[in-house]
Amino acid sequence: MSLQSVKDFFATHAPDIQVIETAQSSATVPLAAQAHGVDPDQIAKTLCLRVGEVTMLVVAAGMKRLDNKKFKARFGGKPRMLEPEEVVALTSHPVGGVCPFGVATHLPVFCDVSLQAYDVVVPAAGAANSAVRIAPQRMLDLTNAEWIDVFQSA
Repeated sequence: MSLQSVKDFFATHAPDIQVIETAQSSATVPLAAQAHGVDPDQIAKTLCLRVGEVTMLVVAAGMKRLDNKKFKARFGGKPRMLEPEEVVALTSHPVGGVCPFGVATHLPVFCDVSLQAYDVVVPAAGAANSAVRIAPQRMLDLTNAEWIDVFQSA
């Protein structure tokens, strides 16, 4: 149960953060922004990417697009999006609910600097209708992530 793994993660590591469940889907950035009443870029989307043999989670501001040149310069190769089945197998989270919390497999987590524009961001929480509100630096700290700059700035 993906949503439960995220709830368990926060119960253990940050009990002050509550998972928000909505009646409507928040599986896409526009739907999530509407459901949570925030700017679309405040939605912290999580991509499950592979470069070579390395699979990782990359979290970025909702409407930003990956910059392949920056990514290749940072990671030494072109990123490949994983198929939905692979994402579920590695994270336990369905596409639309992928987040860096309560992940089934240890994966490196990277947070794009685009998130630093906000005091609070809203990543998914393991289901297509769940999220949390969290400061970007706290998300980074809780997931042992690293700041990177691999998304387009404009």
